[in-house]
Amino acid sequence: MIALLLALGSSLAYGCADFLGGLGARKAHVLRTVMIAAPASLAIELLLWPLLGASFSPGALGWGAASGVASAAVFALLYRTLAIGPMNVLSPLTALVSAALPVAVGLLQGERLGAAGLVGLPLALLAVILVSAGHGAGTVRPSRTALLLAFGAGAAIALQLVFLHQAPSDSGVAPLLVGRAVSSAVTLTAAGKMRRKLGPERPAYAMSATAGVLDSVANLLFLLASRSGDLAVVAVITALYPAGTVLLARGVLAERIHRGQLVGLGTAAVAVSLLALT
Repeated sequence: MIALLLALGSSLAYGCADFLGGLGARKAHVLRTVMIAAPASLAIELLLWPLLGASFSPGALGWGAASGVASAAVFALLYRTLAIGPMNVLSPLTALVSAALPVAVGLLQGERLGAAGLVGLPLALLAVILVSAGHGAGTVRPSRTALLLAFGAGAAIALQLVFLHQAPSDSGVAPLLVGRAVSSAVTLTAAGKMRRKLGPERPAYAMSATAGVLDSVANLLFLLASRSGDLAVVAVITALYPAGTVLLARGVLAERIHRGQLVGLGTAAVAVSLLALT
């Protein structure tokens, strides 16, 4: 139950971070948004270091660095995906891709589910599909570029989660610190080399920083959840984060939520209830 609650918290934080990051990337070049978000994330994790501790073993350093490279790709691909919209289609599609690999890794590593979990896990995946499927009347169709970016972002998210899960369980927040330092370095290096192509637009500083802070909170909650529960369950619950993005997009941007997405949200609630019984 603790792992489930942590995963739900991670899902909510990811959904809010993606919404804010996507909005920020609409106001300026995506790298300008990431330049603010990534250091803000690192600052939060540094504040957590004295509270949660950190053990910088070779495993923590290696897996943390790998997660950082994936995280840099996530920031750029995901925020660019959400910037060209529509959020209520692309965000769920990204989540579907991001759920598949961690679930497969968890099952291949020998995780076993009870009867409720065997029903709840595919239901959760179905929920993500339902939220992302179809185009209701008046919904803008995403471009081929947007779809490719969504798939790439989903794969990068999946790798980041798997790498964080592989880090030693007694390493504290070390994998997060190393990963965020690496992702920040990659982002700032890329921004420096592309500075002439970033355009004159100023980033939305508060929005971008808040997205980074929420992303850091989401990563921490996922790490804690995966250490106390099965990766397959934690990953698929975390992958439900588009529910928050979709609802925020509806309330703030007036993006349409069609009937299939509403059914998906209801299916997600049932799936979470079943997984709570595992």
